[in-house]
Amino acid sequence: MLGKIHLLEGDLDKAVEIYKKAVEFSPENTELLTTLGLLYLQLGIYQKAFEHLGNALTYDPTNYKAILAAGSMMQTHGDFDVALTKYRVVACAVPESPPLWNNIGMCFFGKKKYVAAISCLKRANYLAPFDWKILYNLGLVHLTMQQYASAFHFLSAAINFQPKMGELYMLLAVALTNLEDIENAKRAYTEAVHLDKCNPLVNLNYAVLLYNQGEKRSALAQYQEMEKKVNLLKDSSSLEFDSEMVEMAQKLGAALQVGEALVWTKPVKDPKSKHQTTSTSKPASFQQPLGSNQALGQAMSSAAAYRTLPSGAGGTSQFTKPPSLPLEPEPAVDSSPSETSEQIREK
Repeated sequence: MLGKIHLLEGDLDKAVEIYKKAVEFSPENTELLTTLGLLYLQLGIYQKAFEHLGNALTYDPTNYKAILAAGSMMQTHGDFDVALTKYRVVACAVPESPPLWNNIGMCFFGKKKYVAAISCLKRANYLAPFDWKILYNLGLVHLTMQQYASAFHFLSAAINFQPKMGELYMLLAVALTNLEDIENAKRAYTEAVHLDKCNPLVNLNYAVLLYNQGEKRSALAQYQEMEKKVNLLKDSSSLEFDSEMVEMAQKLGAALQVGEALVWTKPVKDPKSKHQTTSTSKPASFQQPLGSNQALGQAMSSAAAYRTLPSGAGGTSQFTKPPSLPLEPEPAVDSSPSETSEQIREK
């Protein structure tokens, strides 16, 4: 009970300590082992998460919560076929589980089976129509398939339930750009920049849109903000940036006459967690338009890390990492809707 109180307060570290002591006194309690494994998984400590989830499955091979979490770990690391095998077992126990169908859908997305992905995600959405994560993933898959009107629909719905997440506004702006609604795309990017203080892709995409509209001064300002974020990320972690992002930033830097040498080096592209598309804005007549790296890698990593704590554990963690990392963002924000994307369109 004390551990659940810490979870409700959002203090994951203290909750972990409490559950560790509980497991010491009751090492065969599968509920405690599963909860502790989920907490380690949420904190990104994969080795200990795998250890405790494995122990839970040793004592109870049919524990669907532990199986779902183990499958989520495998999915996070790109082992889609193994994860689907795990999910098949869970489907026999809880066939109406929204997280299960969400994860299955994103496994298919990772395998580039987009129609199957949408089918599974829509089933998850039917079972949990108010879950913003499922709506978010549906928007991403439709963006990847270049179905921008459908993407706008699902991303708008996700923003209604998660109005403080900057990346949602960025992806909404991508859809609006491809629907040739440039003014509302700019408004969505402005909101994304205001909300997201760590993801350089928001500024990069916004800068490309501004450049394609001939607003070079504003594009340069966004480009400089992007470089500041990249410097901060380099100083705080060993994150390596996606090669397509680096290439686009170099092209934009050259176009803005700020040079092609950027602040990062040795870009590495991870094909398991990056699914990217290209968006084109309506170009100004006197310049060559640039395509835009839209960074849809979060599509896979978002659902791969979809996990819910056992009943009664309602803790969330503050999002502190850039969205291109393997873990799903779980910002602890007020869920009451503020300015929705429909309101953006009406401005």
